[in-house]
Amino acid sequence: MSEHKRVAILISGGGSNMVSLVDSMTGDHPARACLVLSNNADAGGLEKAAARGVTTAVVDHRPFKGDREAFEAELVKPILEAGADIVCLAGFMRVLTAGFVSQFQNRFLNIHPSLLPKYKGLHTHARALEAGDAEHGCTVHEVTPALDDGPILGQAKVPVLTGDTPDVLAARVLKQEHVLYPAVLRRFAAGDRTPVLLG
Repeated sequence: MSEHKRVAILISGGGSNMVSLVDSMTGDHPARACLVLSNNADAGGLEKAAARGVTTAVVDHRPFKGDREAFEAELVKPILEAGADIVCLAGFMRVLTAGFVSQFQNRFLNIHPSLLPKYKGLHTHARALEAGDAEHGCTVHEVTPALDDGPILGQAKVPVLTGDTPDVLAARVLKQEHVLYPAVLRRFAAGDRTPVLLG
């Protein structure tokens, strides 16, 4: 077995997708988590990562007062120190500049809670409900400088049900996120960019 790919995961909150990724990287999986990095020292996911034996780091964006380049210059350091081969965004709530993204081109993944190209950005569940969509879901894509725009590596669909609220729909989508993201990462880490399609 060749050396495992090293995966850095960026989070801002509870890290439920991070947990599903870390927990999937066992046995014959071609990758292992090498770092969980957050812009928020209070992110609940940091404790969960540490409990799983994964190195954690925090780079708080607030002292940089909106200077994205300065923040990213610090953010990149632990990723490089960890020797990450692949970077996964998992609920990381800062928009990254083209300069940062280009450093990890073709090895940078994100999960987004809509069926892209629909509903880039925020409030995706409410927007799907407002549009009267019959189905909704989540997408894993490669990160490129344009927001929520890179090549699609996987999608999972869920039905929109009568009486759904944004929170109810979000919870149904999140269950699929926890299945889709590990499936895409496993395939991607093995060098296969064929999209994973669920539902």
